[in-house]
Amino acid sequence: MPYSVNIMPNENIIDLTGPHVVTLVYDGLCTFEFGVAYEIFGLPRPEMGEDWYRFSACAIEAGPLRAAGGLTVAVDHGLEIIAEADLIVVPGWRGIGTPVPDALIAELQAASERGTRIMSLCSGVAVLAAAGLLAGRKATTHWRYVDSIAARYPDITVDAEVLYVDEDKVLTAAGSAAAIDLCLHVVRRDFGPDIANSVARRLVVPPHREGGQAQYIETPVLRQREGARPGAIA
Repeated sequence: MPYSVNIMPNENIIDLTGPHVVTLVYDGLCTFEFGVAYEIFGLPRPEMGEDWYRFSACAIEAGPLRAAGGLTVAVDHGLEIIAEADLIVVPGWRGIGTPVPDALIAELQAASERGTRIMSLCSGVAVLAAAGLLAGRKATTHWRYVDSIAARYPDITVDAEVLYVDEDKVLTAAGSAAAIDLCLHVVRRDFGPDIANSVARRLVVPPHREGGQAQYIETPVLRQREGARPGAIA
């Protein structure tokens, strides 16, 4: 029998008034990416005061919902909570070519028209692309998915070199760990570098990571000529 995990909102002792972050939950949820969003935006941080983020999880379909790692997830809110979001986070997706529900697309498009920030982590870029939110924009995703997204959506400029892309109201992160980089970037944008540095210290990660994801892409290594090989040891 699978274990059920209830995803609860941020329940700080103080009443929070900051930006409302709504993170999507779906069948096949990428637990790492969801965990990053919760750790940065949803973890209680009373030292930040009442202006800190409010956090809600949003089930995009009827549950219970399965999550990576053998978990079954129960969520308090459905798509209706998107109307209250200041920032929507798409923490991965169940497959680059897997269809995105029409109801979710409609909600994301409406949110975008209201000026809500919408952010994808790793393969979550597929959801933003399907909703047409990246048309004519620059975006990134995990380097393994770059060619697939570029082929499916030629109107998107996909950059495999960077860890994240900030297009003001639409933001995208590369691989799973790059989700941390983008979330910290959002904190830096909203609250300044000192607060972002404080959050990074609690995570025990650098507040800003140098370089891009190109350093992680496997590249061919030239084979040396046979005659250049060292001789056998006697």
